[in-house]
Amino acid sequence: MEVALGLLALASVVCAGSALGRKINVSVPLLLVLAGVVGSFLPFVPDIELNPELVLVGLLPPLLYAAVLQTSLFDFGSNRRAIGLLSVGYVIFGTFAVGFVVWWLFPEIPLAAAIALGAVVAPPDAVAATAIARKVGMPRRIVTILEGESLVNDATALVCLRAAIAAIAGTVSAAGLAGGFLLAAGGGLVVGLAAAYVLTQLRKRIRNVAINTTLSLMAPFVAYLPAEAIHASGVLAVVVAGLVMGTKAPSMPNGAARLSQRSNWDTVQFLLENSVFLLIGLQVRTIIEGVQGDSLGAARIWAGCAVILLAVLLLRPVWVFPATYLPRLVPAIRRKDPAPPWQYAAIVSWAGMRGVVTLAAVLVLPADLEHRSVLVLAAMVVVGGTLTLQGFTLPSLVRLLRVQGPDQREDALNQASLMQLATAAGVERLQELRTDADPPEVMAMLKRRTQERGLAAWERLGRPSAEAATPSQRYAHLRLAMLDAERTKVLELRRGGGFPHEVLSSVLDRLDVEESMLDAAVEDLDMPSGGGGEGVAQPGGVCAHLESAPDPGVPAHPYCADCAREGTTPVHLRMCLACGTVGCCDSSPGTHASRHFDATGHPVMRSIEPGEDWRWCYEDDLLG
Repeated sequence: MEVALGLLALASVVCAGSALGRKINVSVPLLLVLAGVVGSFLPFVPDIELNPELVLVGLLPPLLYAAVLQTSLFDFGSNRRAIGLLSVGYVIFGTFAVGFVVWWLFPEIPLAAAIALGAVVAPPDAVAATAIARKVGMPRRIVTILEGESLVNDATALVCLRAAIAAIAGTVSAAGLAGGFLLAAGGGLVVGLAAAYVLTQLRKRIRNVAINTTLSLMAPFVAYLPAEAIHASGVLAVVVAGLVMGTKAPSMPNGAARLSQRSNWDTVQFLLENSVFLLIGLQVRTIIEGVQGDSLGAARIWAGCAVILLAVLLLRPVWVFPATYLPRLVPAIRRKDPAPPWQYAAIVSWAGMRGVVTLAAVLVLPADLEHRSVLVLAAMVVVGGTLTLQGFTLPSLVRLLRVQGPDQREDALNQASLMQLATAAGVERLQELRTDADPPEVMAMLKRRTQERGLAAWERLGRPSAEAATPSQRYAHLRLAMLDAERTKVLELRRGGGFPHEVLSSVLDRLDVEESMLDAAVEDLDMPSGGGGEGVAQPGGVCAHLESAPDPGVPAHPYCADCAREGTTPVHLRMCLACGTVGCCDSSPGTHASRHFDATGHPVMRSIEPGEDWRWCYEDDLLG
């Protein structure tokens, strides 16, 4: 009964804290950590001991898998050098650097134990980095690098921790250490690929949605447990399996299973991710009480923990800046991947929040280790300090450095263009499949519905919010009202007992499916596009600049000259229709297309990305 009540209380606080954080616009992870700290000192809250096996085996695999499912394998690959330097190089550097700092502060602690603490506090947490980075609205490349780092660095840290614990016991050698790293990396990679292959083949053949979804929920453990059994990296196996399966999922059959997987993993991630932060806070009182009788003395212990936290904060930029710019001294690397602005490196340096893996890993240290409680407190101080100092100040730093996140208007334009290309492919396939025997009304209905979906994407850019709803919005709102009336009627008939329960449930399920699709459409269409009053030029023609703009030819090999001169990388290219100048879009670091308009007043530009021919009037904020 106590376990059930504890789980119920945990879930209730998580839900309440998440709702409150969203309402008052405070970071939910940080709010839950503070709630846990307060709860740990309340007399009616029982002591909760964090079981390291529960975290490392029960929580870490599904949390990593849920995060990696949302990670692009292609983006991961394009940033593999930066991710590798952080997830492997920085973790090893931080392990030994922090270890020697701890040994210098507390010579009574064995060097191997000090290095073990360095391994514990070296890796930033996957959950903390992802949760805060996405809320802040960082550039996508920074988010990709932070996510990739936090997904892989736990594997490096846990291998370092194993080696340090073996050194404490006096059973480690240089050859054994090298072999352990090779086994961890190679074994984790092989097991992850094997698990992804087996599960993908099974899910292709299973049409039952419940079974298919269950296999998806089993996936992190199917990858983690065999890898750990052969002393390979279970974390790396989970990441590899998740990357492969997440990439292959959209091309697999059974769309209902994909929707079910997405919905179930969203729920699992929400509960586990937020419970982790609450559990971090709930450990505070127990950990503080554990050092009260230590022979090192309270003042020395707390001062040492503060220095360790400072070292953790300072060592990250010491690694990040050279790791960012030194490889670009090689001409081939510099040409392929120009150096990012220094602001990017500054943000990556400050986005190093530690989390529950650090707390769980420190509890793996041998119970008879001298001054073990001091090492546990130091890990707690690093977790709490980084979550508080970096978590609370990271949004302000991003605003101070004026680093732009993804531009919503640019995303809406790209979404509309992509939907237009997909719609054209669908209509083309329809023309290939149609026969003379097909009823004309069926062909007309298919074409109309397909084109309406594509037009809805353009309508997001269509009219200022103060004007009347777009046709798609009006359709969605009216259809939702109709569905509500239909459901009310079915429920009324159910009370009458005139229809079998199975028939009623089937009809209600169909209504629910359509309603869920319309809810998503309404949310998507109601989303602000970021420009305030921008819109699409209506058929009657409301923008003289768009109507009178010339149409110069697109260069054979277009590039943004300003980006080339400044050493920045464009995301998409635009061309001024007045003078033919090519500039980068508003999602690019330079925003040279908009700056060209500010400098010249030339009102209209067009996209020169492959397959795109839309125009934009800066003067009237209209798309044509």
